[in-house]
Amino acid sequence: MSVSLAIEVIPTGTVGAEVKGVDIARASKSEVDAIKRAWYRHDVLVFRDQKLSDDDLLAFSRHFGALDSPPNQGAGRRSPPGYPDIYVISNVRDEAGEPIGALGDGEAAWHTDMSYLARPPDASMLYSLEIPAAGGDTYFCGMKAALAAMPRELVARIKDLDIKHDGTYDSGGNLRKGLTATRDPRTSTGTPHPIVIRHPESGERGLYLGRRLNAYVVGLAIEESERLLDRIWSFVETAVYRHRWALGDLVLWDNRTTMHRRDAFDPKARRVMHRTQIKGSGAPARAAV
Repeated sequence: MSVSLAIEVIPTGTVGAEVKGVDIARASKSEVDAIKRAWYRHDVLVFRDQKLSDDDLLAFSRHFGALDSPPNQGAGRRSPPGYPDIYVISNVRDEAGEPIGALGDGEAAWHTDMSYLARPPDASMLYSLEIPAAGGDTYFCGMKAALAAMPRELVARIKDLDIKHDGTYDSGGNLRKGLTATRDPRTSTGTPHPIVIRHPESGERGLYLGRRLNAYVVGLAIEESERLLDRIWSFVETAVYRHRWALGDLVLWDNRTTMHRRDAFDPKARRVMHRTQIKGSGAPARAAV
């Protein structure tokens, strides 16, 4: 599908699309507008062979909204010197043995970024600076496709329910700084959000799940909540795109209509990524079903 004379958008066939013919560091207003239209349709956009400074990454990110501060993960907040709105994702340690970034080299489970907040971020971007020879692939699942695959009776059951999204642990299963370990989702730190939401721009419906660990369907007994969550999560991988990273890749995803996860990789290999987040424009809104 072509959206302008220069930009070409090639769907992956599952969720997301690759965008060709644009230099992100010099993107014009018309190109940014075309990218936004493609993003609302495909949810995940991949831009290959980019050469971005941190200033370039920030400038492009601001086209999509106000920048959000990095999250307080298990390793704390990690940003490049002088760039507090950029979040370093890395397993590399400095000369003192301190991590230069967060999330290390282990597997990161399916999650929605910072969904435990009242207004989670709208979007995230990840740019590759150093990558391992193998491993560390990122997977994206389409939550609109997951909802569409559900039987009507299950959609009818969940359409007015909320999930409490836990903020105790990050996507690597690490306890967030300043919080107390718990396995009781009813009392843990977090925020309830509708299970079925409406995208504020496209109007499309999708599931909004956050992450499985410590999730809780508000108002149900724990055992009933767990059974219902297991059934809902069985549809998560209805449409999945696997991104195999190359140097200079920039990936933009909609935090409202996708979840993502990451493969583990060799701890001796280096992986350095710079990420930005777009501040939430509002709380996830329940969809009319």
